[in-house]
Order: sequence, then C-alpha cells, then structure tokens
Amino acid sequence: MRAPVREGGALARAAREDALYVADEDHGVVRVVPLPLDPARPGAGVPAPGRPAQVLALGGREARVLATVRDPGLLLIFRPDASAGLVEVGRVPLPADAWGIAVTPDEKTAFVTSAWTHKVSAVDLEAGRARWTVDVAREPRGVAVLPDGSAAYVSHLVGADLTRIDDLGGAPRVRRVALPASPLRAPSGERLAASLGYALALSEDGRRLFAARHALGAMGHAAWFGAATVDVLLTGRDEPLAPPHHGNLPVLRSAFAEQVITPESVITLPGASVTPVTQPRAAVYRKRARTLLVAGEGDDLVLEVDATAVDPTLAIVKSYPVGGRYDPHIRVAGACGAPTGLALSADEATAWVFCRSTGDVAALRLHDPAAGAVAGAAAEGPAALVHLADDPLGPEVAKGRRLFYNALDGTVSGNLGCAGCHPDGRDDGYVWREATFSTADGEHANFVGRPENIPEVAKRKGFPRRTPMLAGNVGAAGPYGWHGESEDLVGRLQTGMGLHRWGGLPIDHTQAGLAARATYLAMFLRRGLVTPPRGEGAPDERAKRGREIFHSDEAKCSRCHVPASDYTDRTAYPMPKRPPLPGYDEDPRPEYKTPSLRFVGGRPPYLHDGRAGTLAELIEQNADWMGKTSHLSPEDRAALVAFLETL
Repeated sequence: MRAPVREGGALARAAREDALYVADEDHGVVRVVPLPLDPARPGAGVPAPGRPAQVLALGGREARVLATVRDPGLLLIFRPDASAGLVEVGRVPLPADAWGIAVTPDEKTAFVTSAWTHKVSAVDLEAGRARWTVDVAREPRGVAVLPDGSAAYVSHLVGADLTRIDDLGGAPRVRRVALPASPLRAPSGERLAASLGYALALSEDGRRLFAARHALGAMGHAAWFGAATVDVLLTGRDEPLAPPHHGNLPVLRSAFAEQVITPESVITLPGASVTPVTQPRAAVYRKRARTLLVAGEGDDLVLEVDATAVDPTLAIVKSYPVGGRYDPHIRVAGACGAPTGLALSADEATAWVFCRSTGDVAALRLHDPAAGAVAGAAAEGPAALVHLADDPLGPEVAKGRRLFYNALDGTVSGNLGCAGCHPDGRDDGYVWREATFSTADGEHANFVGRPENIPEVAKRKGFPRRTPMLAGNVGAAGPYGWHGESEDLVGRLQTGMGLHRWGGLPIDHTQAGLAARATYLAMFLRRGLVTPPRGEGAPDERAKRGREIFHSDEAKCSRCHVPASDYTDRTAYPMPKRPPLPGYDEDPRPEYKTPSLRFVGGRPPYLHDGRAGTLAELIEQNADWMGKTSHLSPEDRAALVAFLETL
C-alpha cells in the first residue's frame, strides 16, 4: 500500500479513496470529484475566498483537507462531509500568493510557500496559526519535508538552486542548495539555469529528492529552448547525483544512442530528442515501481521515468498521453489539456490527472512493474475522463488558454508553449539570445537558449532579450516589443510565433490561421492571466520619500514612466550605448521602449539584458543613463528603490 502523501498539488486523493480534491484556480473553487470517475458525476465545487493553488488530503486520526489560497494568502482547513463535500473548519492568514504545501510526518505542521512574496511559513495545524515565516529566493513553489521531519526543501519557478530549511520546530535556518540543471546535457564544465520548478518529490526513504523542471540551454536534438529534466539531489549530503559533464568523459556512440561512462555508472543518452516531456508541472513518486510520474503541461502527457537513474529523464519507462488529437479550435472528446495535477491510488495501479486548460480529470492505468514493460513505450490513452466545468471566460478565451499552455500547435509553438517562458503569465527570469541565421528561405531570427548548441548560429552570440512579464502588462493598445516594433498585441504575438521556435514559421501556415491564433491568445492574456497580489496598507516614510524623488523634476523618472499609463509612455528612445555584456553581440538598434514598472519589485533581473540583478544595483549603476540619479544620496537611492517595490 502507498504511504500517506505529504506533498500537495492541484489534485489530491482522499484517504478513503472515495473522492478526489481539485484546486480549481480558474473557477475559484475546491472541487470534490467522486471515485470511481463517472462522466455523469462530475462532483461539486466548494467556493474559496480566492483562487486555490494546491490541496492536500490528510489521513491521520482526523480526516482533513488543506488548501492554499493565493490572494488573499490563506491556508484553509476543511473537514470532509458526506452531504456538503467539504466544510471549512479553519482559516490561517499567510503572506500573499500562498501556493505550495507539505506536512510533517505527524501531520501537525504544514509548510506553505508564498510565491510572489517569496516567503515560506510554518503553520501549527492544531492551533490554527502561523508559527513562523521566513524570506527565501524568488518564486518559491514546490515544498517537501524529509521523512524524519528534520528539514524542508523548496523549489523555485526561477533559478536552479533549491532552498533548505532546518530546525523546523524551533528557530528556522535557511540556506540555498546548489542543484545544477541537467548537468549531463550541459556544455562541458558549465552549470545551467532552470525554470518551471513547480514540483518536488521524495523517494520513500527520503534519500533522494526529485526536482522536475526545465533546463535552460540544455543540449539535445533541436533543443533551441533547452530540455525538460528531473534533477536528483542526495539529501544526506545535499549534492547532486549526476556528475557535471566534462569533455574528457569517455563516450561510446552508436546510431541510436550514446553512453557516457562516469566513475560510478554508465548513462545512456537517446540519439533523438532529449525532451521527452514538455513543461514539467507536477510529479509524484511511485514506490511500487521505484519510478517517478511527471505531468507535461505542454505536450498533454504523463511520463514515467526510472527514479533510480542518474538522470531519470534519460531513463524512460513509459509515456501516457492524455490529450488525444490536438485542435485549438474545437473541444475534442477525450482531450485533456495542460496536465497540472497528479494523484496515485493506494495500490499505485492508477494515476489521476487534472487538466487545467480543458477542466477535466482523467484516470490512467499504469504499467505493472512485475509484468515488465518496453522502455519508453507509449501506453493507451485515459481509461476514464470526467469534464468538470467549461471555461469561466467563454469559448474564445478557452481557445487562447489552450494555446497558451500547449506546445503542440505547429503554428504557435516551436515545441515550447507560451507558459514555458511565461509561467503564470510571469517570467522565467532568463536572458535569451536573439540570433539570426540564413537558410534557403532567407534570414530567420530566433530566440535561443545557447547559440553554441546549434551549428547554424554557433559563431553568433546573439542579442540579449530578457523575458518580459505578461500578467497585468498587456492591456495597452500598443506598441509592443523591446524596440516598440509591433503596432499592437496581436501583431506582436504573430511576430513571436516566428521568434519562439527554430527556423521561422512552418511553410504550411496561413495568415488567417496565424491571425486567429494571435487573437485568441491576446484575449486570454488580457482576461485570463491574473496579476500578482498588490501590497496592502499605506507606504512607509522611506517609500513616500522615494515617490517624491520619482516625480521630481531633478530625477525625471515619471516623464517616461508615466503613472497614468502603467508607468510607461510606450515610446522607444535611443539610449546611450553601453558595452555589451560578455558573451553577447552588440545590439544594432540602440532604441528601447520604456518598460512598464508595474510589479517591477518582483521580477529581477532588470533591463533588456538582465545586467542588474536587483533594483538597488540598477539605481546604483544608472548614473544618468535613464533620467537623473547621480545626484542622489545613498539614502535617497534606497528610498527610490523602496517606492519602486510598491508599484
């Protein structure tokens, strides 16, 4: 029998296995879905005081269901009820954007990550109050507690490092733990950044921690954007299991695969794509088979990988498609889009999947490890599927929502969905490279993770392009683009469909299809994306002083960052040249559009090339490059930063 689940997700199984619980963020409800799945019994939703992010069903002496709420930040405590489904029995205020959840083995303490406010809180479930809150790195999401309750690990939506918190019952100690992304597929001697760190899972003994995420710049076939990865941390010494890739590691190559021989193991690398799943969103450990299930938000499948492997994503056991035939314009029967949550049955023979973009729950029959399986073989589709609800914003926004998450549409996507770089409509914190290359069709410009991974552009470094935030920043008529080169949002999205892929738009695309897709996407970006929570309360004296400086005639900040129009005049200005950062080409177009400052405090690094890691560093290095700040005292610079953080 499966051990009790102690990590939350968008989907959770009731301890008695009579229901599933769904954190339905887009409808603002926690759903109770009866088991076994029956299309005639989609269940009911319990309204939440905000958008729920994760749920977790506790199976101790007192059955309880926990749910995090993003804005206002809350932990809700429910009691299952035969008639009402769930009855709220507790509500704990937490820092805004409460998201991930995990509990200690005794189920007395819950740990909650608050994404936008970069906090982790410990909640005393018996007293119904927060015991402590600590500050951590940007965008904490997944959280897992060691089986002995001694420490918690936290993954982040931005960056490869994890956070470890010790002394959970006393004065918590926070430190960062290095876990380079996909080291076996990194260029020799380099450490790759990561994004999409939504999920963590532990082996049954807690000795291995699995981080499902995206490795930016990983090498592989057609990997202009990198590759999905499951990185393994050995918790006993907080070191990665996979060794770094060095050019002197012996490699045996064949037509179908290659083997890297390390001092401790032999690692087989597939000769074709090393991106077996796209945009990892959820993960769960399967003890019975010693495997890990990973939900691919972008390609509508669940991947099962060998959890004992040095790099599990290079040791595929089976893949389970849940999406059926893909068509962005119609709802296809049996199509389950954007898998977001995973849950296992007690006997681990069935996996349930919550699909966010179509509002479905699917059941998958998992392979029997005792019977064996062909490595990498694809299984049949869902054994059962229940449609929970239609899109709350209507059919046209629903089409845009499906396109935003999905990497399978040949016109919109080059094998990475919009949500692959703009998770939650936010950003991956990465500086991409805009590189140009020539083919028989002419010149193409593309965003790539690392030009040196691709022979056609290996001699070009590319221009730096930092991923912009979308949520709350796409309401204006136009223009769009770093240089203001696109007249409106639909035009920018059409341009992006050529930039965010390899080799330009497909030859069989039509202008009408391109425009329709861009129109649906624009509707979703403006209506479906949710802005981060805003700080409450009046600004302190330092922030008030910063506001005076921002609006002053001496600093001139508000002349371009116009408050009435989201702190931008949307005009491109020629900027004094600065030397390009090492590893990048000099941009031949020196004019840049004034960026919006909305939510600027939560989205480092800064400028189009990401050269400033913090707002304080940006103001310190600015001098008189943008506006006038060289005359400010250190105290006034700090005050200006404090004001910017309130926007």
